[in-house]
Amino acid sequence: MKLLYFDDFKLGVLKGDNVVDVTSVVQDIPHLSPGDLINSLIARFDQYRSALQSAADQGQGVPINSVRIRPPLPRPINIDCMAVNYMEDGTRAAPAPINAFHKSPNAIIGDGDTMIIPDAPASIFEGEAEFAVVFGKAGSNVSQADAMSYIFGYINFIDGSARALPPEGNTFYQMKSRETFAPIGPFLVTADEIPDVNNIQVRLWNNGKLMQNYNSSDMAHKIPRCIEFVTAIHSVNPGDILALGTNHRGLNAFQDGDKIELEGDGLGRLHITVRDDLKRTWGRETRLEMQGTGQAHTPQLTGKYAPAATAKA
Repeated sequence: MKLLYFDDFKLGVLKGDNVVDVTSVVQDIPHLSPGDLINSLIARFDQYRSALQSAADQGQGVPINSVRIRPPLPRPINIDCMAVNYMEDGTRAAPAPINAFHKSPNAIIGDGDTMIIPDAPASIFEGEAEFAVVFGKAGSNVSQADAMSYIFGYINFIDGSARALPPEGNTFYQMKSRETFAPIGPFLVTADEIPDVNNIQVRLWNNGKLMQNYNSSDMAHKIPRCIEFVTAIHSVNPGDILALGTNHRGLNAFQDGDKIELEGDGLGRLHITVRDDLKRTWGRETRLEMQGTGQAHTPQLTGKYAPAATAKA
């Protein structure tokens, strides 16, 4: 089943190219906000699944391209993100030590929304193409053997990043947790609809050009190990998100006016735009294309904080 919010946060089930309003089916779930509702529905999904499916089967719905799609998980309690969790097409000799970071729930945006590039002296702003686990029940110290039973579903996820902010070494918090830096969607897909989570092709286009294109089979620390690691540090809740990392070789600068599309197999296609009121520019090379230049990524070319502008100041 594919669940989504649309228009004024009506709950919908995707049926082909139409979305069927199923809000009435879940109106008895106590909630104060759309975030409360979807998290509570996930926790009670076994009680509501047949009624939701029946409503979707009987309803005609409306074309999905005629509605405003909203973030399907507007307010998770936790967003955890795995760090350096791919073998980079065999270019890494060994997996990096397992690591993760927290991302603010305030960073969530949805399909058709805009990622805002802040006035900050980052060397570059990037968005990492990922897919994420959505937890279906509460847990802590989950074993790898039990880990997959804690998964409700999967979702497209872009991990916005502001690189190399000063002071040196002060990284993840100010790099990752800025508002609008966690686009998700367009819908939430229940786990039973994904036949092989270890064979998901993840693709990201920037202005129509394919920039990232990798398979989840290249993941260094597999999903059960990631869940074990995260839940050994803190408990998780229904509706929490665990993003699984990216292959960095296709990363590229996100800049003003960019139209970004992300698609994981079976997860739909997420669309966002990028806005930078400072109108800064970077080259369009990927990290892979910058190999051998002595630079990790393309340098900023124009605008505030560009090296030439800094030198003149």
